[in-house]
Amino acid sequence: MTSTKPYGIAKRMVWKAYQLVKANRGAAGVDDETIAMFEQNLSGNLYKLWNRMSSGSYFPPPVKQVEIPKAKGGTRKLGVPTVSDRIAQTVVKLMIEPTLEPVFHPDSYGYRPGKSAKQAIAVTRTRCWKYDWVVEFDIKAAFDQIDHVLLLKAVRRHIKEDWILLYIERWLTAPFETAEGTSLSRTRGTP
Repeated sequence: MTSTKPYGIAKRMVWKAYQLVKANRGAAGVDDETIAMFEQNLSGNLYKLWNRMSSGSYFPPPVKQVEIPKAKGGTRKLGVPTVSDRIAQTVVKLMIEPTLEPVFHPDSYGYRPGKSAKQAIAVTRTRCWKYDWVVEFDIKAAFDQIDHVLLLKAVRRHIKEDWILLYIERWLTAPFETAEGTSLSRTRGTP
């Protein structure tokens, strides 16, 4: 059976993405829908998401902006997508990860499959005994300042599927919604 949808997204991929999102738990987004609430009409919700994604009509809702206290004072802004948006993002992640994973530097540990903070610490510990110098850097607010044009250019270099590029661009520009309900448009950064 063939689909008449413009984008060939397998329903089983949406199901797999849902299972990963459920296992990861997480808070509700701007719609206040929890995973348990999403599951009350699981089949219908997953079908609706698949239908919209495979037809090109999926538009991500605003991202809930929450402020998390920092250990040394101040706060850090964090974006919380809705449950269905996290599932949609996971579908894309599952599709692009095999292509992008080999491109990353072996010493890159953040948000990568099979990599962890504990592994980064173990490598650091080993190298501390091997070398007598250390280079450390932290780019302040790096994710808040990412240039969308440059990021999309880098993604396009490796990813050719139109639907993936379409949704990544929509996610990058989805507005933040503050606790007060104010919508903040974004031209830089990632939530």
